[in-house]
Amino acid sequence: MTGAAAGGADPAVDAVEAAAYTVPTDVPEADGTLAWDSTTLVLVEASAAGVTGLGWTYGPPACAALVRGELAGVVRGRAALDVGGAWEAMVRAVRDDGRPGAVGYAISAVDVALWDLKARLLGLPLHRLLGAVRERVPVYGSGGFTTYDEERTATQLGEWTCRLRIPRVKIKIGESRGTETGRDLERMRLAREVVGPAVELYVDANGGYSRKQAVRVMREAADLDVRWLEEPVPSDDLAGLREVRGAVLPDVAAGEYGYDLAYFQRMCRAGAVDCLQADISRCGGITEWFRAAAVAAAHGLEISGHCAPHLHAHAAAATPGFRHLEWFHDHVRIESMLFDGVLDPAGGAVVPDPDAPGLGLAFKRADAEPYRV
Repeated sequence: MTGAAAGGADPAVDAVEAAAYTVPTDVPEADGTLAWDSTTLVLVEASAAGVTGLGWTYGPPACAALVRGELAGVVRGRAALDVGGAWEAMVRAVRDDGRPGAVGYAISAVDVALWDLKARLLGLPLHRLLGAVRERVPVYGSGGFTTYDEERTATQLGEWTCRLRIPRVKIKIGESRGTETGRDLERMRLAREVVGPAVELYVDANGGYSRKQAVRVMREAADLDVRWLEEPVPSDDLAGLREVRGAVLPDVAAGEYGYDLAYFQRMCRAGAVDCLQADISRCGGITEWFRAAAVAAAHGLEISGHCAPHLHAHAAAATPGFRHLEWFHDHVRIESMLFDGVLDPAGGAVVPDPDAPGLGLAFKRADAEPYRV
């Protein structure tokens, strides 16, 4: 074993820093219930014994202030190898602040930074430290925003399926909160025409439909062989998800807004999904990800990683019952801009670096500085 902690020393975390970087989208983006023209990455750096670990989330710049003001003091001075203890201390410290939302994002970013730090101190790739169960992590191309015209949609789909040979793709539907179902169906038909019959077609309504509306749309699209229907109704409507799930052929998925274990337990227990989603950048980091995956497994379900692909890849490689990882256009673009060591999805899977310690990434500080908030 190599690394700063290989000789038995257990250094303490001596610094936790956070900064926010807002990056404009390449073109305006929208899904069924939201539109945006920029995305903010909040970076956390946790250091011990001259080694620094990286973590991040996608959320408001206030997340950085939460890290500096609420969490850094809780983590500093703790043994860097005891990530679980730091996580527990953070969750307890924010009891009166409310964990869902920006607080949960901040905890997630710190947790990932601590896991990356631990792996770097031990001189191990993170997926090896976590206990890898696979070398290749399946991905699906994700984007297809409702703001795209036919040409841009077709170009993006072709990039994933022809150049990168990714055999799974997802587009956004539920446009304008479900008021443009005709265009939703046209775009689904375009997607199937572009990718051909062999590629799995996924759609994501981002909670834009009502229950029966979602069922009607899927029945009208029955000839398109849609395999994955994400958030056909709002994700808090567990009864609605279960109702849609029982009436359509595609697998129904949700869970990206889960902030704690109880959320995932409720969703699984309700029979609301065929595949549970979780987002390491929101749910409480890698520590809570594995607990959510265990809840899914206990209900006979697989788990899928939502967005932030380079944040998930190593944990996904160490998760039994893992289905796939979202290769999300917006986040892929930002992570490729701001980090060295990004992964290649060619062939439909990414392979975490077997030699580089931690996440295998280096922050490109000079490139990121123009976007700093």
